[in-house]
Amino acid sequence: MSLFTTTALGRILACSLAVTASSAAFAQAAPTQPNDPAPTTTALAEQGTPPETAGTDIIVTAQKRAERVQDVPLAVQVLTGDALQAQGVRQFSDLTKAAPSLIIRPAEQPVNASVSIRGIGTFAFSPSVEPSVAVQIDDVPVQFLARAFADLSDIERIEVLRGPQSTLYGRSASAGLLNIVTQGPSAHLTGRVGGLVTTDREYSGNAALSGPLTDTLGFRASVNYDNFAGNVHNLFNGDTVNGFRTLSTRGKLVWNPTPTLNITGQIGYIDGHTTIGRPFVHVSPNARLRGVAAYTPAVFAPGVTFDNDNTNVVNNVDSGTDYTDFSQSIRAALDLGFASLVSITAWDHFKQFDILDQDESAIAALDNRQFGTFNTHAFSQELRLVSSGKTRLRYTLGLFYSNLNLTRDFTRGPFFSIARWYATNGNKQYAAFGQAEYEIIDGTSLIGGIRAGHGKIDYTFLDYAANNAKFAGNNSEDYQTYKAGIQQHVAKDVMAFATFATGHKGQAYDIGTGFNLLRQQTGPVRPETSKDWQLGVKSQFLDRKVTLNVTLFTTTFDNFQAQGIETLPDGTINFRLANVGKLRTRGVELEGGVRFNRSFNLGGGVTYDDARILSFPLAQCYPLQTAAQGCTGTPARQNLAGFRPAQAPEWKLSVTADYTPRLTDTLDGVAQAAYNYQSSFNFGINGDPETLQKAYGILNLSLGVRSADRKWELIGFVNNVFDKQYFFNANNSAGNQGNAFATQSNLPRDFRRYAGVRASHTF
Repeated sequence: MSLFTTTALGRILACSLAVTASSAAFAQAAPTQPNDPAPTTTALAEQGTPPETAGTDIIVTAQKRAERVQDVPLAVQVLTGDALQAQGVRQFSDLTKAAPSLIIRPAEQPVNASVSIRGIGTFAFSPSVEPSVAVQIDDVPVQFLARAFADLSDIERIEVLRGPQSTLYGRSASAGLLNIVTQGPSAHLTGRVGGLVTTDREYSGNAALSGPLTDTLGFRASVNYDNFAGNVHNLFNGDTVNGFRTLSTRGKLVWNPTPTLNITGQIGYIDGHTTIGRPFVHVSPNARLRGVAAYTPAVFAPGVTFDNDNTNVVNNVDSGTDYTDFSQSIRAALDLGFASLVSITAWDHFKQFDILDQDESAIAALDNRQFGTFNTHAFSQELRLVSSGKTRLRYTLGLFYSNLNLTRDFTRGPFFSIARWYATNGNKQYAAFGQAEYEIIDGTSLIGGIRAGHGKIDYTFLDYAANNAKFAGNNSEDYQTYKAGIQQHVAKDVMAFATFATGHKGQAYDIGTGFNLLRQQTGPVRPETSKDWQLGVKSQFLDRKVTLNVTLFTTTFDNFQAQGIETLPDGTINFRLANVGKLRTRGVELEGGVRFNRSFNLGGGVTYDDARILSFPLAQCYPLQTAAQGCTGTPARQNLAGFRPAQAPEWKLSVTADYTPRLTDTLDGVAQAAYNYQSSFNFGINGDPETLQKAYGILNLSLGVRSADRKWELIGFVNNVFDKQYFFNANNSAGNQGNAFATQSNLPRDFRRYAGVRASHTF
């Protein structure tokens, strides 16, 4: 079988006997949360789902209509708010723990972070590059990915859509989509307060108030505050760094002025701060900062022991970021009877200041730093017509427009790697799309979709450090994406599907340090395209107590956009955007769950991913790579054909258990366990052995009590029970250390075992 080896299939089947589904999948057959408002008749009609189905199954909007998740003919995992809390997911980057096909890599600043699905994601520092995995929050596309990392609070559910989603969601979803849905107004006046405190000085609090203002108007207001000092010690001044502080607020109004008209308006504000510390974990005794003989490891990092357990840095610059986000959106849905007309209008303003101790030391003679600001303004407008779901023909037709304007100013110096520039970047998108499902006979539906789009990009670049050199350019492109498939209901709770889909991610300019006339004449990096085949079966049995979903997939990417590393003659590391010739990812995903009884749920999931670079003949060499290791030619390059792409573990596993026994008539116990494992992978695309993350597994445990009506709960927890050390990123700094080995790490929140208590009360 060409899709995967017999050995791999055997391993997967063995895993499936031990684990039958994804960590949130058991929620698919569970009731909705007690405080969730029942969707209004208007809202359900708009999405084409009968109101009577809403209270017994998880309803998703993965195809821009409300459907029972087990009936959706695509690979989608649902993570409910309760499931996220049970697994200790509080930050956007924590979603890695909950979804077997998903990896989120934070960075020293959110702009450089990335999201991967099935081993495919975008790793680029140029602000003009779109992600391969798109993010949408409450029907609004996140046009600047850093915004997604800013907050993850008051969540109803998160839908992880795997594979290209470009037909319905646009050209920046060539590898997948995260569809985030926040809580809405409740049918009755309710409030909630909660908090958390940990042994390593994290403090958080949240509150929400929700309910009706009139018979036709409902509201929800929420606030969340989270403060973590950090888990890295700066020996220079005694500060604790690698932490964060986030304050987020959101207000939402839902108005039903008539039985057929629904209007939702919301506004949100986020104020965040992070601190940065990147400990050295591997440093050669021959390392010399900037090649200066006197600056030995004992001088540029006094008191630091270089090993994988190191949590100390020596920085004389308070590195970190400060960011704010202000967002507004209006969604209107009009029930026309045969279909619903939906309009979504959104604005967003994200601003960030970042600063980094670029020499990573406290040596005054080399006090080099880099800093700058991002300032983005985004607008989007979508119109769509969604048919009723009660007929044989179900369709979604739409028009989409978006406009993103970004500015970036950047300064680095004053002693080496001098840079000082200001750039602007614009990105406009116009698209028309449609998808239809036609039930040709009972239980058998054909699926077809198309999206036709037009994109415009432009930039200006003013290089103050190169005698005020000015550059400007623009370009445009037309594109189309397609989807075709068949869906077969084999039995009452067994559905199979087969789909073919194409994806598209637009062209981009490589805007950043080193931009020059050659880059201008080269023009934009070519668009990234994908072709995807999926075969899946979704099943439930034993009165829907057991869920088992299986998806086989194979996807090829042409002109994959990736960040390469370029080492300049002075040892400075520069980053260049390039097209990888071709990538392929293929494998199988198992997910589901078991509800043994009212008090015991078991879930889990496993993904086997055979991701490979098929063609990349002129890739950048990694620092200190020799000819014997494949770095040859002038200029030196390597051929990465056959290598795995960045952040593409072969195996990823997630298992959860939830036990809530009745202790008394009014009191329940709570015992929860969550384990996630992933095999080894490389943080970089160039195969650098210094940026290899070995396989690891993390176990989280929780134990506590809650009232039988879930009005309050008190839970103690331990995260990373076995104190397993791993990294979320690694950087090869040999070029900055006189061409001697020097590797820095980025530590995750749970680098060390920690414990805590969380509590909440609903009234």
